[in-house]
Amino acid sequence: MIGVLEHDGNGLNDLPLVLAGPIVRRVQAERLAIWLAVKEPAIARLDLFPLSMDSRSFELEPGSDSLLWLKAGEHLHYLMIDLALDQPLPQEVMVPYRLSLRPIDAAAADQWLDHSDWAPDLCYPGAELPFIRIPRNISSVMHGSCRKPHSACSDGLVAADNRVAQSLTEHEDGTSLPELLVLSGDQVYVDDVAGPMLQSITELAHILKLPDEHLPGTESGFSVSGKDLREAGGKLYKRDQLLPEIDQSPSVFDVLFGGTSKPIFTSLHAKNHLLTLAEMLAMYLLVWSPTCWSLLSKPKAPKDIADATRKMYDAEVDEIASFVEGLSKARRLLAHLPTAMIFDDHDVTDDWNLSLAWEEAAYDHPLSRRVIGNALIAYGINQGWGNRPGAIGRDLMPIFKDALEQPGADAHDEAIDTILNYQKWDFEWPTNPPLIALDTRTRRWRSERNSHYPSGLLDWEAATDLQARLRDKDAVLLVSAAPIFGVKLIEVVQKFFTLIGKPLMVDAEYWMAHPGTASAILSIFQHRNTPRHFVILSGDVHYSFVYDVQLRNGRRSRTGQKGHNPEIWQICSSGIKNKWPDKLLAFLDHSNRWAFSPRSPLNWLTRRRGMRIVPRKPVGTPHGRRILNASGIGLVELSDDGTPQRISQLTADGTIYDFERREGEARLD
Repeated sequence: MIGVLEHDGNGLNDLPLVLAGPIVRRVQAERLAIWLAVKEPAIARLDLFPLSMDSRSFELEPGSDSLLWLKAGEHLHYLMIDLALDQPLPQEVMVPYRLSLRPIDAAAADQWLDHSDWAPDLCYPGAELPFIRIPRNISSVMHGSCRKPHSACSDGLVAADNRVAQSLTEHEDGTSLPELLVLSGDQVYVDDVAGPMLQSITELAHILKLPDEHLPGTESGFSVSGKDLREAGGKLYKRDQLLPEIDQSPSVFDVLFGGTSKPIFTSLHAKNHLLTLAEMLAMYLLVWSPTCWSLLSKPKAPKDIADATRKMYDAEVDEIASFVEGLSKARRLLAHLPTAMIFDDHDVTDDWNLSLAWEEAAYDHPLSRRVIGNALIAYGINQGWGNRPGAIGRDLMPIFKDALEQPGADAHDEAIDTILNYQKWDFEWPTNPPLIALDTRTRRWRSERNSHYPSGLLDWEAATDLQARLRDKDAVLLVSAAPIFGVKLIEVVQKFFTLIGKPLMVDAEYWMAHPGTASAILSIFQHRNTPRHFVILSGDVHYSFVYDVQLRNGRRSRTGQKGHNPEIWQICSSGIKNKWPDKLLAFLDHSNRWAFSPRSPLNWLTRRRGMRIVPRKPVGTPHGRRILNASGIGLVELSDDGTPQRISQLTADGTIYDFERREGEARLD
């Protein structure tokens, strides 16, 4: 049930100290990063209990180098633990920990509150403490993307939590646990928000007393602020009326298909697009933790909405209620597994930076620029920091503070100017094999042929940086939000709409859409000093598949002799809580297999003429299927040399689908 209290804000007195978290982020033997959101500033104490070593205790003051502190509102503060350890922790063993907090204004110096007070369901059965397991050799990794709360399917993070619980039952020492959880985009949907969720977001922002924010340049022609939106019922299903539009130079196709005035925010569901920084911060609390839901009143549809909208609203109420039921398990999962996160479009807005024309229109308009900037600030605080706590903490913490102190003021806009130009969202974790996550959203290669054509997902400088990172590594886990090798028929459809001037209609952003980016990434795979084993983890597309990829022309050694081709596995797991219409995806799957099988001559009309792509079948699906349409979480089990031994999808309904090579299909060497 969504909320049970009719309140006046006094319910905060009964609210636990921790609103969301802890979320275990980047962890190494000599350094730990843990994120949490609290209702008031607090001192933190982290106790570590490594089984083969003496226990250690660290008391951390907010605002110190080890405990970064951000105030977002009267009742919302962020504590980011970035703890350097003089004595390294043991790797690949469970290290129980206790995270205790003492409010700054606590009456007693010993008034410490740990998870038994603010999250009594945080531990797995039989355990009194949560634990961290420091990854070194990655033998198992969970991954997924696209977690939309009101999608009509179950939550894959619950399936992931169930798998962890099962593994602990089978092996108490944690030897069968995944070492990492990788979230490859669309952890939140800023641009696609259910009606009851929007009501809850605006209500929570008010309860937590997050600062109001004036919004510039609204299409309504009058001043709008977060308070105005809340008092107007959030402008439920009407926010698209505030959003700006683009005036484009018309082509013959624009004239034929409906004129040249188009919305900048092209999501089909932008009627509830989040706008203010307060709304976006509140959303993260509601998708990562069950705690704040207890403050909220029961959702109620406005009286003036149309019957069709009311029917949709009622369905969304049921889906959100189901989503909330699983949040305790999602929180438990994130409190144990080191979690990497990288953005994709819906973390900010649909079609984010799709083309140069889109960028020029979006960043030149004060409202769209503010909304995009707000989403990036919220991402940086809630997701980006934990990927590179040292760099982002050093570079952006003052920027975050400026934006949070007075949203809508000049300092806020200056912070947005800085964050829109930030170039360190990508990251590398020093595991074995190393985890490298690409920024395919802000470091794009703009089309020189036509400003309306899709940009390349990685510009030349970023591709050069990637090649340097890959140099002399034998294997790598490469995170790309969009698949590098996608379903070819769908890419052909996207290319057709690009050619007729409608790339925004089909999200025409795929790696091979831009000649420069396509050539750059293929050259990296073929370079003699880059890894022999590439495991590519992707999402974005709302279905799952696995391809074994072989480049036909091979690569040469330093002596000029032809060497082995790199082994490439394209593994896509999407979505955690999202999926396609079953019949439509089945048709596209069948058509793609007919048109672009590994031996199809049509491949020679595409960039696939220089490669061989062999799809794997998800065992247990109807005959011939290569695409799996089911919410859940991906699981990749690796051998010592970084090659996949088992690739699976753990669906939210409990079914496990293994992606196996076709019978008789030789390993690609």
